[in-house]
Amino acid sequence: MTETLDKPAVASRIRKVRPAKGAPDVPRGRVRTAGKAALIVGGVPRADLLPTEVLVHRRQRATVRRAWLGVIVVAAVVALGVAVSAMDSASSATQLRSAQDEGTALLQQQGQYSEVRSVESRTSLAQAAQAVGGAPAIDWSTYLKKAQGSLPQGVSIVGVTVDSASPLESYDQPTTPLQGARVATLTFEADSPTLPSIPDWLDRVRGLPGFVDANANSVTLDSNTGHYTVDMTVHINEKAFDGKYSEKTK
Repeated sequence: MTETLDKPAVASRIRKVRPAKGAPDVPRGRVRTAGKAALIVGGVPRADLLPTEVLVHRRQRATVRRAWLGVIVVAAVVALGVAVSAMDSASSATQLRSAQDEGTALLQQQGQYSEVRSVESRTSLAQAAQAVGGAPAIDWSTYLKKAQGSLPQGVSIVGVTVDSASPLESYDQPTTPLQGARVATLTFEADSPTLPSIPDWLDRVRGLPGFVDANANSVTLDSNTGHYTVDMTVHINEKAFDGKYSEKTK
């Protein structure tokens, strides 16, 4: 009796729903109801009975694994950098030792030529002393030839007096205004068969090296020979230095 009453009740609640024309096909085992969630009939029943704490714990474990992976990657990069730095340091230390060894070898080789270096040092000192001592030197032989060549034809130098600077003392400078600085004074006597033209003589000696100024001190006539003797003074500056010792030291 019970079965007879229950079956129609169940049957009356379950109806076949035919899809409308143009509606999408519904998978077999599913029944679609209008305005309600789909009712799955004949599907595999599934249920997640795990508590929420377990799901949260799983997500946390995944986060921790990713964090540790990042730490491992950073550690690997740092280790690689340290290794490269250590290799560079070792290479620099090797190059430094090599350079020190070369320096030591060079010092040992220089020690073998210590006597040569001593001789070179003494030679350099002698050359320096020679340059200092010979700095104010004037080639008077050449200078007098030029002075003789500046005089008129037939005039000859018969007496010479030279006063020049020395390496130890500076030359006395003039106190008279408008007179130039000088390093030497050349005074000579010239014999002329005719009465000399003093302005012409002064113009001629202007071409001498290091010429500063000149003046004729006196003109005298020798009654026995009929010749004239001219006493002339020429002041000379540093341009007359020959510089031969300075050229050797260069």
